[in-house]
Amino acid sequence: METYSSTGVSDSGLRTSSTRSTFDEPSHPYYLHHSDSPGQVLVSQLLTGENYTSWSRAMSLALSVKNKVGFIDGSIPIPQSADPPLLNSWTRNNNIVISWNLNSVSKEISASVMFAASAREIWLALWDRYQQRNGPCISQLKRELMNLHQDKDSVNTYFTKLTTLWEELNNYRPHCSCGKCCGGVKDLIDYYSMEYVISFLMGLDDSFSHVRGQLLLMDPMPPLNRVFSLVVQEEQQWRIPQVLSSHTPTDTMAFTFKSGQPDVHKPGPFF
Repeated sequence: METYSSTGVSDSGLRTSSTRSTFDEPSHPYYLHHSDSPGQVLVSQLLTGENYTSWSRAMSLALSVKNKVGFIDGSIPIPQSADPPLLNSWTRNNNIVISWNLNSVSKEISASVMFAASAREIWLALWDRYQQRNGPCISQLKRELMNLHQDKDSVNTYFTKLTTLWEELNNYRPHCSCGKCCGGVKDLIDYYSMEYVISFLMGLDDSFSHVRGQLLLMDPMPPLNRVFSLVVQEEQQWRIPQVLSSHTPTDTMAFTFKSGQPDVHKPGPFF
C-alpha cells in the first residue's frame, strides 16, 4: 500500500524526486553537462592499434575529468532495481560513453565494436586486442632506449623522445596503489628514477661530457627534472659563444666604417 506525506506526495514520488535532484549534482557520475554531447572527441589522437598505450591513458584521463570512469572499469554496473529514472539515467550515460569511445578510434576499429551493449564491453574488447604485455614489446622498447642518442637534436627534443619511450616502458612495470606496501616499493621507484637519469645522461652528445661527469658523481643523484634543467643551462652557455663568433671582425669593422663614414657615391647637396 502506497503512503503519502503531509504535502500529498507519495513516498515513491519523493524517492523519484530525490533521485533526480541527486543526479543534478555535478559530482554525481550520472550528471550530464549540457556540453556532454555524443559527438565529442575526447582525445587528440585516434586509436589505430599501435598507439593503444598512449590512447588508453589519454582516454582514461578524459573520462576521469567527465566523472565517467566507472562506466568502463565496472564500478558503475547496470542497475538491478526496477527504478525507471535510475535505469534511464544509467542508459543515457552509458550511451554517451559508448559514443565517446567510438569517436576516439579509427573507422575500422569503430565498425568492429559498434554493436557492443555497454561502454565497458568496448573497453575490454579493445584492451584484449591491443594491450600487449609481453616480452617482445618490452624488448623492443629497451632496444630503442639503448639506441637513442641526442645526435643533432636539441636537448629538449632528445629529452621528449626519451620520455615517450620511458613512460611507455614504465606502463609494463608492476605498480602498487594500495599504499600499504613495505619500503621496498619506494626503493624500487628510486632505482627506476636513477636509471631514468642515467639513460638521459648517457645519450647526450660528447659536448656535455663535463657536466655529465659531474652529475654522475653526485650522491644522491639529483631528480630528473633538475638534471634536465642543468643540462639545458649548459647548452645555452656554449651556444652564446657560437652566436657571437658568427659575427666576424671583418663584418663588424665593415659595418662600423659604413655607418661612420659618408657614402662617397652619394651626390652631395647643391649650393
